[in-house]
Amino acid sequence: MDKTIYLSNLFDYYGELLTEKQQSYFKDYYFKNLTLSEISENENVSRNAVHKQIKDAENKLNHYETILKQYQNSLKIKQIIKNLDPKIKNKIEELL
Repeated sequence: MDKTIYLSNLFDYYGELLTEKQQSYFKDYYFKNLTLSEISENENVSRNAVHKQIKDAENKLNHYETILKQYQNSLKIKQIIKNLDPKIKNKIEELL
């Protein structure tokens, strides 16, 4: 799976566990496709500071997934329910 898609999915599960700054930089970088330089200019910080915050956020997201496995389990559940009655399947997917 593409790293960007994977991290974006992890952000959906664990993003609220990051600091506000990490959330903001992560969103700017991965969702708004801003460069590190653009983010650093907008935030009036060094490019290296932005890079460090984004890397820290990525590491935390991976760490949380390693421990909690919420994303991995949701993929397994989706695989299991794919052949269920559509009404039941939709209700289960709403919970995920």
